[in-house]
Amino acid sequence: MKRNHLLLALLIFLSGFIQAQTITFVSDQTNKPLPKVSVFGNDGSILAFSDIDGKIDKQQLDPSKEKFQLVYNNFPVATLSYSDFSQEVIKINDQVKEIETVVIKNTKPAKYIFIKGNFNAYVTVNNKLNSYADGIVIYIFDNKTKKLKSTNVEQYRVYRLNIKNEKKETASWDYGNSLQLPKLKNVGNPEEYITKRNTIKELKGDRKDQIEVTGAALKEKEFSLFGFRFYDIRTILNMSFEKGSEKTLKDFLEYNEVAFVKLKHKSEPNYNQIILYNNFYPTEFSFSNDNDIEKVKFDKDNSSYQTKFWQEPSFPDMQTIFSSFFKDDLKEQPNKTKN
Repeated sequence: MKRNHLLLALLIFLSGFIQAQTITFVSDQTNKPLPKVSVFGNDGSILAFSDIDGKIDKQQLDPSKEKFQLVYNNFPVATLSYSDFSQEVIKINDQVKEIETVVIKNTKPAKYIFIKGNFNAYVTVNNKLNSYADGIVIYIFDNKTKKLKSTNVEQYRVYRLNIKNEKKETASWDYGNSLQLPKLKNVGNPEEYITKRNTIKELKGDRKDQIEVTGAALKEKEFSLFGFRFYDIRTILNMSFEKGSEKTLKDFLEYNEVAFVKLKHKSEPNYNQIILYNNFYPTEFSFSNDNDIEKVKFDKDNSSYQTKFWQEPSFPDMQTIFSSFFKDDLKEQPNKTKN
């Protein structure tokens, strides 16, 4: 009996310790959880990214990286010391940027639905930025089935850091070619994300409703190809819709995806954590019977733009945040389209 009491006391102690490692970000206006809060270290490393419950694991934070900068909705919202994370709940001012109103054009229903908006995408290696892109993109959906028909880039920028690119040192690679446009494949039919392999959560907020879809593969066993090892593949996809809506394309407000993979060459002792971030923010919704529109190729070795689109107040310009850490080392690729 005495042993049972000791075991129970130990379990209670460990439970309290584990819970103390979880930190929750909430809105200081509504006390609701804040997903998608990034925690930057003082060297520009992205150390943590909150889930749909607003939670991060404190163990992800390296005390040597303070001061820590919190970024929400592509804006810096707070700077904290490591001691500030002793709190289980941290309140954040989440109203630095209002939800942008999506402009409705050509309201008469037609064969296709056009959703135009702003995107950014970036890759980190062991939490440190490797490459970055942003721009304007138009998604075309079939109005009857709500399935995605095409993804069309209008303008974009690409930035890369100076990388040495040693063939068998995966941490040294330039992952710029891994930059992707946000994949809105099932945004028009969110129910298609419901599979045995995915976990679905919903968060009803005061200003918008969110759906989080998580999936995983290769959790127990690595995959080998040409001497390289892949392990622990995970995705976290978050879609936002108008509060209390039916979550149709017309209600669509935001798309965010984070993809994780651990990679190494067989000669390397440890895996490297590669993370891809993709974000899209709609600005225009319209109908059309013609899906033949002008577009450019998303060539990651170049930029391509005619206007300074990133200077629009609503644009999700994470490049400014990254440049505050990496200065001139983060270089824009040549603009192949002359103004």
